[in-house]
Amino acid sequence: MTPNLLTRVAAGDGGAVRECIARYGGLVWSLTRRLSAPSEAEDAVQEVFLDLWRSAARFDPSLSSEVAFVAMIDRRRLIDRRRRRQRMPQVESLADAPTPAEPGSLGRVEACAEASLAANALQQLRPEQRTVLVLSACHGLTHEEIAQTVNMPLGTVKAHARRGLLRVRELLGGPTAPEMMEGRA
Repeated sequence: MTPNLLTRVAAGDGGAVRECIARYGGLVWSLTRRLSAPSEAEDAVQEVFLDLWRSAARFDPSLSSEVAFVAMIDRRRLIDRRRRRQRMPQVESLADAPTPAEPGSLGRVEACAEASLAANALQQLRPEQRTVLVLSACHGLTHEEIAQTVNMPLGTVKAHARRGLLRVRELLGGPTAPEMMEGRA
């Protein structure tokens, strides 16, 4: 049995480090871009991979998958960056602030509110459903790719995706499956 990728990274295998960046770079970049300022994204990605290299020896395949471990490291590093940024006072120019009469400002407020509702709905899902939906919707993975990534049968991934979507629809007040079948949607 060959050692997993993070075990090889912890052992100092340079090829494993390159493979790790190739395999998880898209995931890390996607999460980082969503959760940090665009101007900081490249630095944040570098910090995440540096922390992943330092933390690879702590990976235990009996506790989580590699992708979950990488996402956890990414999340923790981004939280640390956000906390550091909040400690530093930020000065914003009033000239750059949008005025209430600016066209489209109401649309941005509504979009922000909708994103917040969606995030809250995702947090209420079972972890498996949330993982499948995030990998599909946010990272663009197919059901087959998700099954390989999280080491789960394809049918189980599809079931988690469907149940998760139905639950999100329910939480957001959309039509339920029986209503859609009856044509009430």
